[in-house]
Amino acid sequence: MTRSVQAVAYRRPSVLESAAGGRQLGLETSRGATPSGVRDHPQFFAGFLTAPQVASAALLAVADVAAARYYQRQLRASLDPVVTGNGDRLRFESFSGCCGVYARLDVLEPGLDGGEVGHGTTNVDVNNPLREALSRIGSDDPLHLRVGPEELAVTTLDGPVVEKKVPLPDRWLRGFAEAQVIAAGFDLRAELSAAEAVRFLRALPRGGARGASAGPRWVVPSGQGLRPTTRAVPGAVCLPGPERLIALQRVLRHATALRVYGPSVTGGAAAMASAWEVVLPGMRLTLTLSPDASRGFSGEGGVLDALATDEAAEDAELIAVLLAWEPRVDVADLAAASGLPPERVRAALIRLGTSGRVGYDTAEAAYFHRELPYDAERVERHNPRLRSARALVASGAVALDGAVGTVTAEDGHVHRVRDEAGVLSCSCLWWAKYRGGRGPCKHALAVRMVRRGLAAAERETALVEGDAR
Repeated sequence: MTRSVQAVAYRRPSVLESAAGGRQLGLETSRGATPSGVRDHPQFFAGFLTAPQVASAALLAVADVAAARYYQRQLRASLDPVVTGNGDRLRFESFSGCCGVYARLDVLEPGLDGGEVGHGTTNVDVNNPLREALSRIGSDDPLHLRVGPEELAVTTLDGPVVEKKVPLPDRWLRGFAEAQVIAAGFDLRAELSAAEAVRFLRALPRGGARGASAGPRWVVPSGQGLRPTTRAVPGAVCLPGPERLIALQRVLRHATALRVYGPSVTGGAAAMASAWEVVLPGMRLTLTLSPDASRGFSGEGGVLDALATDEAAEDAELIAVLLAWEPRVDVADLAAASGLPPERVRAALIRLGTSGRVGYDTAEAAYFHRELPYDAERVERHNPRLRSARALVASGAVALDGAVGTVTAEDGHVHRVRDEAGVLSCSCLWWAKYRGGRGPCKHALAVRMVRRGLAAAERETALVEGDAR
């Protein structure tokens, strides 16, 4: 597995301090992206939290996921959460070390008071002493929040005094991107009251010794709650690895509702990803689960079609200029501003998601702008199926014949790729195993690349001939 070492540096540790007017929570930032370019230790907020107890518990839940592995738990992982200032809200995001759980805390405008929210993205230090201090907050006495260093600290400290170096696998970065793409296909499936949410979540298993559930579980809306079902039925939501929702226990007593999101389900469907959102006073905490505790988001393949087109790469450059750190990216607005049709805007957003430049908010059914503080461009460069497909195209291994394409693989085997109503199937073992459930195989991807290349060449020829006339 390809990995690098990610170094994050802070001017001092984040800390919870007592002050004359109440407590002060100082979250220190690392190097990050802002509208004025990359800056060391940017500040995104200085003001008050309207629900300190709730915010502290929710921030700890995000940190729990960052430090967790829900599969192969003997391997420890910890990467500081990412914070994004979107002008009207703060978003704290993390991803589990096993690449199967994505967490996000949205502290919305009603949850903040007395300060303007800046724009940008960086890592934020959440250390063990801070975790212990946050867990002891037992009242809603005034709590001042500062995200980023005070001006005094910026001018009096010469350099970073806290540095963390952690491994950053490619599959972690790919998973972060895939989770956003998959969530974009979710719809709201159920909404539970606070009492029903507590009853349902507290009844879930906490996980066995191996840290993985026995198999996919399903739930279906019933009355005011959810009831388990043994199979996928229309309207059901998959609950893969229910023990992975353990981080939500921190905020249950503050919950006002539970919303459940997932894709459309037909009878007999395989395990699917889902999102579980706890609604809190002035904020939302969402966990998105991969289709299985032992199966991370990195191999789902949802971004491959968008990565395979040169057109999407060019469109993404244009759309990136228009994002402007918006908390809610509207596809129709981007289409009007860019002159591109909506389907090309969506493909461009998927491509931007692979480099961490957009996330997806299921509650608002909209993308949002952020810039992950990692070398996320290598997600595309190191995607194995994408690399293999491009190698097949470059070697001339693809031949087209109407709705059928043949691909001669590296080992000499010939695979037949068929187009059935726009869906490419293949005779290879990958397709036989996943049936398109984890994105296209390398052969189908190669056929799609060649088709698009031919279509682009035909358009170019038509334009030249038109100009000549």
